[in-house]
Amino acid sequence: MMLKKIVIGFALACCLGTAVRAQEPKQEPKMGGTINAVIQPEPPSLMLAMIQNGPTQMVSGNIFEGLLRYSPKLEPLPGLAESWTISEDGKVYTFKLKPGVTWHDGKPFTSADVLFSIEMLKQTHARARGNLAQVEKVEAPDDLTVVFTLKQPFGPFISIFEVGSMPMVPKHLYEGTDYKTNPYNNAPVGTGPFMFKEWQKGSFIHLVKNPNYHEKGKPYIDDIYWQIIPDAAARSVAFETGKVDVLPGGSVENFDVPRLSKLKDVCVTGAGWEFFSPLSWLWLNNRSGPTANKKIRQAIMYAIDRDFAKDVIWNGLGKVATGPSASTIKFYTDDVPKYPYDPAKAKALIKEAGYNGEKIRMMPLPYGETWLRWGEAVKQNLQDVGLNIETIATDVPGSNQKIGDWDYDIAFTYLYQYGDPALGVARNYISSQIAKGQVFNNVEGYSNPEVDKLFAEGANATPDSKRQELYEKMQKILVEDVPVAWMLELQFPTITHCKIKNLITTAIGVNDGFRDAWIDK
Repeated sequence: MMLKKIVIGFALACCLGTAVRAQEPKQEPKMGGTINAVIQPEPPSLMLAMIQNGPTQMVSGNIFEGLLRYSPKLEPLPGLAESWTISEDGKVYTFKLKPGVTWHDGKPFTSADVLFSIEMLKQTHARARGNLAQVEKVEAPDDLTVVFTLKQPFGPFISIFEVGSMPMVPKHLYEGTDYKTNPYNNAPVGTGPFMFKEWQKGSFIHLVKNPNYHEKGKPYIDDIYWQIIPDAAARSVAFETGKVDVLPGGSVENFDVPRLSKLKDVCVTGAGWEFFSPLSWLWLNNRSGPTANKKIRQAIMYAIDRDFAKDVIWNGLGKVATGPSASTIKFYTDDVPKYPYDPAKAKALIKEAGYNGEKIRMMPLPYGETWLRWGEAVKQNLQDVGLNIETIATDVPGSNQKIGDWDYDIAFTYLYQYGDPALGVARNYISSQIAKGQVFNNVEGYSNPEVDKLFAEGANATPDSKRQELYEKMQKILVEDVPVAWMLELQFPTITHCKIKNLITTAIGVNDGFRDAWIDK
């Protein structure tokens, strides 16, 4: 999909869904040039096999690759695998790897790298570990063939191979090393269209064209500078003055989006998030403190004015969440208990819980002014119903560490859904995903054997009508228990100067889009 000029004439939130776009004639890509893009906040690391936060995926998805890519309709596309077959019983997946692919250091990419990556990811990547739990064995009959045999049919399995979910890692650089301290974590080597060149902390990350990329003629551009600009106003100015060409979703404050969208030769799109369907919520510590009490957690849901957050803080760029599944992914239902803004109900539940004023520590997400404003609004909502809230300020690494160490009471986050409850939802609620030191699993410590059973059965059930039945039951139980406080389904528009062409071509958008992008000079 070409990025096309949005006709600004109504609210941007509506534009993202139903924009009128000017037609552009098809153009042949032009070679060369540099694209400057904002990355916000600065990634804690570029090692995608170990860090999966949004900024890391955005940069490193252009360095590393997965076996498959996915269309905006979530259909599988060739990646490092050029073809694949699925057995009639749905248990055997055979991938044929693309011949002639090399790592950035010139070593060949083979099936041995796939086998190694799988074993490494089981240790370092919470989501991959959950996705791979359905696998009985993985074999490599030759250098260009990989065969996955499942314990039982698992319909979403074909959707787990994008670069952020299962990045391929070079065996020859990681085998036998301490993964956490491997020096290549700071100078990553992948197979992707761009190679790591330099990282000046606090300033920029520089990626350069891979001259030996396996897609002949690509990438079209010479290099990418990911500009690290901590101040939100300065990011907007950098775009307005032409220092920056691309503002990925979330890189400017929401209140700046309508103004920037109206500038001359500026293009806006809401595409490129289909695979993620980002859902925001508050982690609530289910282990200790006041939030371990279900009535307090329910009170928090009633106390927060989520419509205000959507309309005022997010400028309409979102939708109030109803539970653990975004409305855009499979098997969603809104037939669940409802939590309208009701301070009186919240106060009654707090009284029933026997709350006596204990301090509750809350961490906003350190991703910019929008998130800090949201933190202030939620703090005010919770104080208004009688909760004693203390704000804990952190940077990104500090927030990740505190959440991974379970050292919080309430913490803001947003996570990706990956198109199916078995892939992007279960990991946050099932007991087997309670693992200290990891950020995006069941860090709240919720454990319910019935929910575990429903997720397990839902992952493997056939036909889809049975999966729907199981997942609807799961959603109702979770919304009653409130293990976390669901906030908004988020929308993140990508804003570019219109000379940047063909950046958004897949369901993960900017995260793997630069291989197809070109500059209309």
